[in-house]
Amino acid sequence: MWPDNETDRDFLNFTGVADTVAEIIVQAKGRPISIGVSGVWGVGKSSMIKLVRRSLTERSEIDKEKHKDGAPFIFVEFNAWLYQGYDDARAALMEVIGETLTAEAEKRKKGIEKAKEFVERIHWFRLAKLTVGSAVALHAGLPPVGLIGELYGLGKTFFSREETVDTFEKAEKAADKVEHTASGLLAAKKKKSPPQEIHALRESFETTLEALEVTLVVLIDDLDRCLPETTIATLEAIRLFLFLKNTAFVIAADDAMIKYAVRRHFPDVTDDLVINYFDKLIQLPIRVPPLGTQEVRAYMMLLYVENSGLDDKVREKIRAGICRQLGQTWQGKRVDRAFIQSLHDTFDNELIGKFDTADRLAHLMTTASGIAGNPRLIKRFLNALAIRMAISKAHGVGVDEAVLAKMLLFERIGNPKAYAALTKAVTESATGKPAFLAEWEGKANAGEDLQLAAPWDDPFVKEWLTLPPKIADHDLRGVLYVSREHAPLISPQDRLSSEGAELLTALLKHPEMAAEVRDRLSKIPRTEITVIMDRLLDQARQEQEWGVPAILEACLAAAAADPPQGQRLAAFLADLPAAQIKPGIVPKIGDQPWAKSVFEKWESLPGVAPPVKKAIKQRREDGDVVVQ
Repeated sequence: MWPDNETDRDFLNFTGVADTVAEIIVQAKGRPISIGVSGVWGVGKSSMIKLVRRSLTERSEIDKEKHKDGAPFIFVEFNAWLYQGYDDARAALMEVIGETLTAEAEKRKKGIEKAKEFVERIHWFRLAKLTVGSAVALHAGLPPVGLIGELYGLGKTFFSREETVDTFEKAEKAADKVEHTASGLLAAKKKKSPPQEIHALRESFETTLEALEVTLVVLIDDLDRCLPETTIATLEAIRLFLFLKNTAFVIAADDAMIKYAVRRHFPDVTDDLVINYFDKLIQLPIRVPPLGTQEVRAYMMLLYVENSGLDDKVREKIRAGICRQLGQTWQGKRVDRAFIQSLHDTFDNELIGKFDTADRLAHLMTTASGIAGNPRLIKRFLNALAIRMAISKAHGVGVDEAVLAKMLLFERIGNPKAYAALTKAVTESATGKPAFLAEWEGKANAGEDLQLAAPWDDPFVKEWLTLPPKIADHDLRGVLYVSREHAPLISPQDRLSSEGAELLTALLKHPEMAAEVRDRLSKIPRTEITVIMDRLLDQARQEQEWGVPAILEACLAAAAADPPQGQRLAAFLADLPAAQIKPGIVPKIGDQPWAKSVFEKWESLPGVAPPVKKAIKQRREDGDVVVQ
């Protein structure tokens, strides 16, 4: 299995592009620069940002004699998506920058007062936003929020004559809090207007960087995952600090998604203004290069090498050799199994077999519209393949990996109706062999003209038929058994009624619609719900991120129909890898009777992200977490 995370190890030959970005920042010599790294979801933008940081860090190490007071670059990595629904992204970015500069000032023992002044001005912005928001809320007849909201709520209690001794004590504490906050943050600046404060903030930011003698490199990621409001708030915060001396902003996002957010947030603007909004923030746009067949084949082989038992030094030697070769593919050089075997003396037979799998699949992974050379989708495909092979071994089902890979490829990319027809032919056959494919595979491999009717009339099908091995003579029942999260293969031991089988199929194909079948679930035997939960958890194990994936809805429906299944789901969630847990799942499961044990386990895991733990804490305190 491979984690679905970014990395600063180059598997895609992106180092040349990252080094170019780093060189641009170095050559700017303190002049402001903003760089946009664009590309669709999963193409490698986050990894590109990691590689840029690594390149700048390595340059600093080489020149460290020139920078005895500390490295010439300090970095802020900001992921706006993590703050969505829990904090104002604009204020969060400012605070992250402020905290980084303060920590760096204390470490270098200079510029400390400048950094503290900058942080105080950020606090002023926080409080100013709070008071303005409360005033607007009062004017609109809505309950205000924050410190002023506390006093407002207590005031309503007084006027309703429901006050108690406890009410007076709360009011006194709230008033003291407002007075302390306001006196500390507003008194010295109350005569200044917001434009003056913005100007002062920018000046303070510049003088802090000058005092530290550094360039601040801000790396913004995952903007294209955010809701439009969060996206715009983050871009507005970036705009506060853009084009100031000693700053470099590297912003990774799908520019199409950014333009969509601008259009949603400013519905009355023209298309030209939508384009200009983002373009004015970015001085230098860079697009992550698409992968060709050579790069896809190399990437898949490197993933297999990474998961092998080879020594770290050997893996790094192979990685570096492959990247060098990729840089010369324009001269006709290839990255294939033969080349990789030239980089190391001995590979075991299993790993060589994996290289063959990569060789077979690379072209379709590059050209098929469902994957189109996307590294994240390739990784997910290989993870699904690995999971199904593991299931095959655990259940003692003899499945050929090449056959399984070919079937999985059709399942993921082919026409769903054609895949359903294929699985039907397998299940209805006494031998589990789709005999009707024999003629098609023969003609396709012979290069003969092959005219297929719907739903098989797809260019992908013709290329898929040529992909080795031929499967017409293979018993595919074992393949369908380990693939049953897509099309459940019910064995006699499962003893599902027709109603249970229908519900299972519905939950697997459309888990987001689980609420509509809850009543039907509650009427089938509990033994059948246990079987259904088995299948749902099999599919859930393929998820790489646990915010609120659709399969969670199906699992919750099964748990609601049979409470003991809730404990099974709790055990599954408690064992999730820390990096996969996202804040959105907290309010989703917070009302479940078994949620407490899951939250306690997550809070004890060191790798769980701070926003998740913050959401759990907030849930415990007030029982309600709002996620937008």
